[in-house]
Parts: sequence; structure tokens; C-alpha cells
Amino acid sequence: MVPRWQTYSAYKSPNDPCPVLETRRFIIPVNQFFTVQPRRLKQFAYREALRHGVLWPDLYSPYTGGTDS
Repeated sequence: MVPRWQTYSAYKSPNDPCPVLETRRFIIPVNQFFTVQPRRLKQFAYREALRHGVLWPDLYSPYTGGTDS
């Protein structure tokens, strides 16, 4: 599986007066790698699904504020 966190280097213009973040990071949601929903995926209980915001534990991806690698 592809790592959830990806990085890229931003373009820095020679005329840009502001400093640039050299490397930027972003997260790719797990559901982007499914072309078809697999059968019999394990499901959260009703209340857990509401708390996590997703029905399937395999698609749950907690946001850690960019500290996760």
C-alpha cells in the first residue's frame, strides 16, 4: 500500500520575497486506493462509526496534525 503521507518540494521563484517551506506534506485518504468496495469489510458499531466519522475501520485515518510519518 502507498504511504498515507506524501511530500513534495514547492517551486520557489527567484523574485519571491517571502521564504518558502522547502518540503510540504499532505495526506492521502485510504479510500483513494479502492477502485471497488471490497465485500465483507469489518464495520464499526453504530456509535463508534459516528464518533470516527466512517463506518469501516480499514478506512479510518486519524489526523495527527502533520506529526505522523
